[in-house]
Amino acid sequence: MAIFSFLIVCFVISADIASSCQNTDDFVGASSPGDIVIGGLFAVHSEMLHPEEHPIKPVIQNCAGFEIQVFLQTLAMIHAIEMINNSTLLSGVTLGYEIYDTCAEVTKAMASTLRFLSKFNSSKDIVEFKCNYSDYIPRIKAVTGASYSEVSMAVSRLLALQLIPQVSPASSAEILSDKIRFPSFFRTIPSDFHQTRAMAHLICESGWNWIGVIATDDDNGRFALESFGVQAMSNNVCIAFKELLPAYLSDKTFHTKVDHAVEKIVKETRVNVIVVFMRQFHVLKLFKKAIERNVNKIWIASDNWSTAVKISTMPNIRQLGTVVGFGFKSGDISTFQDFLKNLHEKPTENNKFLGEYIMLLSVCAHLEYYDFQMCISNQSQDDLMQNIENKQHIWRDDFLNANIEPGFIHSTILAVYAIAHAIKGQCKDRNCKDPSAFTPWELLEELKKVRVIDDDKEIKFDSKGDMRTSYDVLLWKEIDGRMEITTMAEYDTEKGDFIFEDDEKKKEFLNLKKVQSTCSQHCRPGQMKKVTESPHTCCYECVYCPENHYSNQTDMDYCYRCHNKTYWAPVNSTTCYRKTIQFLSWTDWFAIFLLFLSSFGVVLIFSISVIFTKNLNTPVVKASGGLTVCYVILLSHFCIFLSTVFFIGEPTELKCKTRQSLFGISFALCVSCILIKSLKILLAFSFDPKLQTVLKCAYKPIPIVVICTGIQVIICTCWLVFRTPFVMQNFSIPGSIILECNEGSVVAFGIMLGYIAALAFICFIFAFKGRKLPENYNEAKFITFGMLIYFIAWIVFIPVYATTFGKYLPAVEIIVVLISNYGILCCTFLPKCYIIIYKQETNTKSAFLKMIYTYSSKSAGSVAVSQISLDSKSSGSQATVSGSCKAEKNSANGNCHFQVPGQKQIKEKILPKSAIRRVSRKRLSSI
Repeated sequence: MAIFSFLIVCFVISADIASSCQNTDDFVGASSPGDIVIGGLFAVHSEMLHPEEHPIKPVIQNCAGFEIQVFLQTLAMIHAIEMINNSTLLSGVTLGYEIYDTCAEVTKAMASTLRFLSKFNSSKDIVEFKCNYSDYIPRIKAVTGASYSEVSMAVSRLLALQLIPQVSPASSAEILSDKIRFPSFFRTIPSDFHQTRAMAHLICESGWNWIGVIATDDDNGRFALESFGVQAMSNNVCIAFKELLPAYLSDKTFHTKVDHAVEKIVKETRVNVIVVFMRQFHVLKLFKKAIERNVNKIWIASDNWSTAVKISTMPNIRQLGTVVGFGFKSGDISTFQDFLKNLHEKPTENNKFLGEYIMLLSVCAHLEYYDFQMCISNQSQDDLMQNIENKQHIWRDDFLNANIEPGFIHSTILAVYAIAHAIKGQCKDRNCKDPSAFTPWELLEELKKVRVIDDDKEIKFDSKGDMRTSYDVLLWKEIDGRMEITTMAEYDTEKGDFIFEDDEKKKEFLNLKKVQSTCSQHCRPGQMKKVTESPHTCCYECVYCPENHYSNQTDMDYCYRCHNKTYWAPVNSTTCYRKTIQFLSWTDWFAIFLLFLSSFGVVLIFSISVIFTKNLNTPVVKASGGLTVCYVILLSHFCIFLSTVFFIGEPTELKCKTRQSLFGISFALCVSCILIKSLKILLAFSFDPKLQTVLKCAYKPIPIVVICTGIQVIICTCWLVFRTPFVMQNFSIPGSIILECNEGSVVAFGIMLGYIAALAFICFIFAFKGRKLPENYNEAKFITFGMLIYFIAWIVFIPVYATTFGKYLPAVEIIVVLISNYGILCCTFLPKCYIIIYKQETNTKSAFLKMIYTYSSKSAGSVAVSQISLDSKSSGSQATVSGSCKAEKNSANGNCHFQVPGQKQIKEKILPKSAIRRVSRKRLSSI
């Protein structure tokens, strides 16, 4: 009997299917009467068959590709209406419904919409044309649907003519939030803006920046691709390639473009993440080809297919890699699951979708799970007539439950309840059993104010007509040999954050980072990205941050500069370091060595002072100018050694002002005193009367010393007053701040040194003149050596000082000061000390007289010969000396006879020895 009843049902359904759309009532997929009728638009079939005959006629064709998931959405709408009718929400008012199959085609959806717009109780379903539809009562009060955004865009524009509310549970295109173009459109899901932002956020969090995108070539796919492109750019994610597949499977280029897309995925080896905005049947075709090519990637699924069981149960689906998807947040759908358990008891007269499903169960009953599902999807309405005969009725409870997509079911039920709450608001003071009690546009205004309680939370439509619900972040995992769709996290659209239930879920999320999908390697901290010739900003080279720059994060576009002069950073630095302050400190080994040399010089000065003081009355000390002059010279040497102390340690204003002035004045005093000694020696041993006259006039010891030293004092005073030295921070050395003294004026510094050099040069000339003194007393020769040492040291100093920088710059000047000071000190005093200590026999008055007598005798004879030579030259004769001076010396006098050719013999008197002794004593007393 049951088999007989089933065959009768199949016959009725077959007759309807075979006749296709003969009248408008045949066009309805499922319906139920009520006081207020709600329309429904769902893509129960995936495609509409296109005739091959020519010419093509305007006939609505049958469809193919039964979609279990969308069929379940129609059942969810029916279940929600039945729940409302059985509740007290609309007391006394029943809701009816008319559900149409759009077959994922805008054309068929528009045909269904035209029937919605037809006038209520019109026998011929006539749509009246009016300028004002304010009082117009259409066939339905509101519409639930459609399944795809492209269809919703077209339907919403028609419904906007009469401002009939449309509440979609699945159309997520961002453009539908535009209330100017789509004033009557609402949805119980977030827009794609939030989904694409969540995807970009996930990709960024996982460290991926080089991805591919595949979308359908329709309004929904293009808008999703555009929205994702904006979000990706804001998160520094680059799209390596974009592939658009035809929106309809009937397109002849579909398979070619699928092959091309898979080939692109295989070719781009650095792209390991693919974002897919496609319908389920598109994804099935793509994945079949990808499995054949052994593609293994991470796939980011859009809400269209993230929960598709028929995809997750594909053979070898695990070979494709990891699927991470975004699905609409689901609620409690337990009542709907109970509804499905009793579905086989429902009548099929007014539900062609249910009747077709029962037929498909029978046709495909002999197949296993996945093949069974594919069999259902691949059957066309035309094919069912050929396969229905001799088939048994088999009901599979588990199949529908296994194919539930909770997010879509929940949003469909929510859409129906939102419309019901709006109707309740309109029926407070009206008799809603009368279909003309209110118009759709009045219901639209009420819908904007609706608040629905869902899972103890109050939700409402925002100003754009969207419900800001959350997303479930889904992860496809293989459990017990089967691919299961699990919830990994929740994405809060308000805060833009991922929320994890526990650490295990968070660990799954973090494990995604193990897969690399970048155009270039990540730049470590201390590096920055250098853009290459690629048009994509994600393709770059990693270069080290230059000196004084740093980066403290990965993949930085530029390095930060250490702005403060007290900080620095080496090459490839991750932070700035405080610069170390450097100067020639007291603890520096080189400074200690220089201080030791200065100290030794001071000890040497005191030793010389003691030696000279103890031998005060000896000829050597007297010949040195006496104790006063020696003490003044030694004091100036002491001050020069003391000035080196001011070059060491942390520079201060006092040190900077003192060191050069003390050195300059002391050195000027020292050279001035030595200049006096040079003049005195030259005066004492000069036999030229004219030179002696000049020297006697110039020899004024105290005024010379005062004037020479005073000029240096004036130079240093002007320097300190007008361009005083100061402490300066030198930043020329990386990582260090050199505290040093800026001389204030290089010109003043040069004048000071130049003045000392001028005094030294004059002293050198005078000393050089008196270099041929008595052998045992040749101070002028040593003064000459001392001045030469001074000149060599300071000539070398100039280029070295100009090219040296850093904390050892003061050490250069200290070295030169020590060399010149030691040179003059040693040349001036050490020969005398040597005589005093080791040559005491020559440090007597008689020895000095004898030495001076011998020198004076030679000098006097030399002067006489020179004078005769000058006289003979002045007479114009070419005289030659015929022989050695044959002097016939006698006791009275001594005459030297010179024989000049052509002249008589010349006699010149030689000075007697007594006169020579008088001259010697005079020389000794003068020196």
